[in-house]
Amino acid sequence: MLQHLHIQNYAIIDEIDIQFSSALNIITGETGAGKSIVMGALSLILGERADSNVLIDATKKCFIEGVFSIDKKQAVISFLFENELDNNNELIIRREIASNGKSRAFINDTPATLQQLKQLTSLLVDLHQQFDTLELGNDDFQREVIDALADNNILLAEYKQVYKQFIDCKKELQALQLQKQNFQKELDYNQFLFDELNELSLKENELEDLDAELKMLSNSEGIKTTLSKVYFDLKESEQPIVQTIKQLINQLQSYSSYHTNIKTIIERLQIANIELLDIAGEVETLNDDIVYDENRINIINDKISLGYKLLKKHNVQTTNELIAIQTELEQKLQAVLNIDTAILKKEKEVSALLKQANALAVSISNNRQKQSLPFAKQVNELLFKVGMPNAQLKVDVKECTLNQFGKDEISFLFDANKSNKFEPIRKVASGGELSRLMLCIKYLVAQKIDLPTLIFDEIDTGISGEAAKQVGIIMKQLSNNRQIICITHQPQIAAKASQHLFVYKNATSEKVKTNIKVLNNEERITAIAKMLSGENPTNTAIASAKEMML
Repeated sequence: MLQHLHIQNYAIIDEIDIQFSSALNIITGETGAGKSIVMGALSLILGERADSNVLIDATKKCFIEGVFSIDKKQAVISFLFENELDNNNELIIRREIASNGKSRAFINDTPATLQQLKQLTSLLVDLHQQFDTLELGNDDFQREVIDALADNNILLAEYKQVYKQFIDCKKELQALQLQKQNFQKELDYNQFLFDELNELSLKENELEDLDAELKMLSNSEGIKTTLSKVYFDLKESEQPIVQTIKQLINQLQSYSSYHTNIKTIIERLQIANIELLDIAGEVETLNDDIVYDENRINIINDKISLGYKLLKKHNVQTTNELIAIQTELEQKLQAVLNIDTAILKKEKEVSALLKQANALAVSISNNRQKQSLPFAKQVNELLFKVGMPNAQLKVDVKECTLNQFGKDEISFLFDANKSNKFEPIRKVASGGELSRLMLCIKYLVAQKIDLPTLIFDEIDTGISGEAAKQVGIIMKQLSNNRQIICITHQPQIAAKASQHLFVYKNATSEKVKTNIKVLNNEERITAIAKMLSGENPTNTAIASAKEMML
C-alpha cells in the first residue's frame, strides 16, 4: 500500500506531500491543475525513464519519494532478500533527477537499477491508464485471468515442475540420440581398428621384448660359439682357468703361515674360483638354452612387422601406447552398447513424465473450460452496468500443443455492438472500452488473488450518469480489500471516495504552482456539486452531491 508520496521540484510542483488512505482515494481538480503531473511523478518511482525538462528549478534536483507498507507480502520480501536489500515493514523508494538529466534510484536508501525498480513496484502498484491496457489483448494476461478465477495456481505450479522435468529429460534423450548417431558414424571404423589390435593381442612391452629376442636369435650361432669357448677355457682346455687358479692356491698354501697377507690372497683366490665355477655352469646352461629356431624367427618377424605398421598408423612409439588405444577403442564400442540401454531408460522417463504432464494439463484445461462461460457472463453483466449494454465478451479455449502453461490457447473475443462478430480484443476495442473492460476483469480477479495497489488514471473517459455511478460502485467494492487511487472527472465516482484529494493551482506574480489537499466532508460536497453544475453550484447540485455520497 502507498502510504505517502513526496514530490519536489517536478514540472509545476514546487513541493507537495500526499498521504493516502488504505481504501478508495479519489483525485479531482480542474483541467490543467496538475492531476496527471502527480501521476507522472508517481510513474518515476515505478521505474519510468526520467527527463531533466521536468525540473522547475534547474539548479536543484528533482526529488520523488514513495513510502509503502508491504504488509508481509511474501513476493516483496523475497525480492528484497534476493537483491540483498533491507527488509523492513516500511519500504521507501526514491528517485532523484539532476539538472543534467542523470537519474538515480534508491530502495530503502540502497542504490538500485530501473529494472529492479520496475520489478519491485510491479508487486506493489498496478498503474491502469486509459491507454495502458494493451496487456488486456495479450494472450498471457488472458490465460492468467482465467487461471486465477479457476483456482489453477497449485495445479499449475505442479504442472510447470513436471513439464520442466519433461523438457529437460527430452533434451537429455535427444542428446543421447545424437551421441548414438555420432557413435554409429564411427562404429565400423572403430571396430576395424579394435579388431586389428585385438588380433595382434599385444602384451605390455611385447614389441620391445620381441625385438630383443629377434636380435638374440639372429645372432645365436655367434653367441653359442663364444659361450662354448668361454666354457671350454674355464673348465675343459688343456690348462683350464679354474684348474690354474686351484694350482695357484695350492702353491701359496705352503707359505700362508709366513705372512698374513698370503692367507688373505688365498681366500680371495678361493672365492674367485668358486665364482668362476658358477659362471661356467651358467654359461653351459645358457649355451644349451640358445637354439636357433627359424620358425620362431619368422613368427617374431611377422608380429613385429604388424606391430610396427600399427605404431606408424596410430602415430605412437611404444607397445603400451598401442594397448592404451585398444582400451580406448574398446570403451567406445562398449559405449555404443551402453547408450542403447541409456536411451531406452530415458525414453521410459520421457514417456512417464509426458503422461503425468498430460494428466495435469487435462485437469487444468477442465478448470479453464468450467470457468470460461461464467466469467464471460459476469463480465458482460458488469459491462452493461458501466455503460456498455451492447458489448459482449467471449472466452475461446482451444487445445494446442503441450507447453509450459498446459495445452490451451485462450483468447478473449469481443463484440462491441451485438453483431455476433467476435474478434480478438486488441483488434476491435477502443481505448475507453478497454479501460472499462479491464476494470470489470480486475474486479472479478481481485476476488481470487491479492492484487497490489490499483491506480486508475481517467478510466471514466466517455461515460457519465448511471454508467459512471456503477464504475464508482465497482471501485468502492474493490477498495474494501485493497488500496485504490483514481483520477476522475465524474462526480458519481468522486462521491464514493474514502479520501478525496483535490489538486489545484496557486498563481503568484512569479509562477503557477500545483498543490493538493485532502477535502473534509463539506469541501467534498462543494467539489462534487461543482463537478455537477459548474463553478457556482446550485442548491440542487449540492443536494445531489450529498445524495451521491450516501
